[in-house]
This record gives sequence, C-alpha cells and structure tokens, in this order.
Amino acid sequence: MSEHKKHDYHLVDPSPWPILGAFSSLTLFTGLVFFLHNYQIGKILLPIGFLMVIFTMFVWWKDVVKEGVVGKHHTSIVRHGLRLGMALFITSEVMFFFAFFWSFFKFSLMPELVFDGAHIFEIGKVVKEGVWPPAGIKTFDAWDLPLINTLILLLSGTTVTWAHYALLNNNRRDLIRGLAITVVLGISFTCLQAFEYHHAQFGMKDGIYASNFFLATGFHGVHVIIGTIFLAVCLIRAIRGQLSPEGHLGFEFAAWYWHFVDVVWLFLFAFVYVWGS
Repeated sequence: MSEHKKHDYHLVDPSPWPILGAFSSLTLFTGLVFFLHNYQIGKILLPIGFLMVIFTMFVWWKDVVKEGVVGKHHTSIVRHGLRLGMALFITSEVMFFFAFFWSFFKFSLMPELVFDGAHIFEIGKVVKEGVWPPAGIKTFDAWDLPLINTLILLLSGTTVTWAHYALLNNNRRDLIRGLAITVVLGISFTCLQAFEYHHAQFGMKDGIYASNFFLATGFHGVHVIIGTIFLAVCLIRAIRGQLSPEGHLGFEFAAWYWHFVDVVWLFLFAFVYVWGS
C-alpha cells in the first residue's frame, strides 16, 4: 500500500551529517587551539578538521539541494520555516560581532592597568593617562588596503544583487556573470586580508588591541570565506540550470548572508580601522 503525505511539512530522513559536522568542528577548533599554542599536533588536527568541515558542508548541502530539486519537499510552509531559520542564524551571528565590538569599545574607551599598562595608578589615583591604541602598536592605515577591501565588498554587494534580479527576470547569462564576479571579489578580499595580516606590525599576543583586532577582523574573514563558498555553490547550480525564479532558496540565503558580511565590514572599517587607530 502506498503512503500518502497528509501535510505540507517535510520530515527529514535520518542523516549522519549533523554528528559528523559537530565532530568536524570540534576537530577544527581543537587543532586551532593547539596550533596557536605551538603544539605540533595542532599542525595535524587543523587541516584535518578543515577538510572534514568542507566535506560535511558538501554532502549535507547536496542532500538539501536534492530534497528541494528532486524530492520537491520544499513547499511554501517548508520555505517559510527555512527562511525563519536563516534569519535566526544571522541574528546569532550578529550577537557574535556585538560581543567583539563591546570588547573593543570597552578597552579603547576605558583602558586599565591590567591590559597593556594603559593606566598607571598610585594610591587609588590615576597619575598617568594611557593612550589607545597602546604604546608600541603601529596600526594599519585605514585608507590603504582596508579601504580597497571596503570597495571590493561594496562592489560585491551590487554584483550579487545584480545576479539576484537577473534570476528573478529569468536572465541566466547575467545570473552566472553576477555570481562569478561576486565569487572573484570574495576571493580577492580574502587574499588582500591575508596580505595585510602577513605585513602586520603586531602579533595576536601583543596586547588587548591586537587580540581584539585579529579576533574581530579574522572572524569576519572566516565569514567571507564561508560566504564565498556559499556563492560558489550557487554559481555551480546556476551553470547546471538548477536555479529558477520560482525556486532559488539557496541563492536567496547566500545573498542574505553576503549582505550581512558587507554590513559588518562597514562597521569594522569605520570603528576598528578608522576610529580605533
């Protein structure tokens, strides 16, 4: 006797990818901690964890695409739930960056003796005011590479929007062009940021400014890499003809995520690079 679906919801089949994803993330970040503390095992666990995460993303996303394209399980109610889930995910990412900015503003506006010796106290009285950034820290010129990266991300925001409107108008050629340009811009941003880090005049262990700088900009850089991969997957699907004006939820989420990355960078540029230096 055949089974008949009596509701519009999709009950996901049992999958090994969530537990594999959790284990991959654990391996990745454990390797990162060991690597940052100069343990030899970190050089082994870090790339292994990274490859495991990439593999998990590939097979998990492949199953989700198959559910929507082949299985036709992404009904209007399911799409609504997925949109809500993506919105909540981006909200959680906003909270991450809120914490980073809180730390940056706290120590820049109210530096303390325990951090970099910015204030010197004598019998409960401040006898010497500190400076921000702390003495000995040579910050980046905001109007050099950071400005170029800002222009790159702003341009990428327009190209991904161009691709989105091309898709809505069933213009496959401009869809592919817009996505390809956006992916190239994302890769360019990552390369320039790596170049910037390589020529930094301070290291992650050089006080609270350095820690805040690398944590905030580095975490954003990870988001750029993830967003670039996300858009690259959409580009492959567009080339294969899997995106249509009626069915392109994955690309819609990629565009949301990319615009979020753009906005966060504008705050980083304005406060960390310009105001903070």
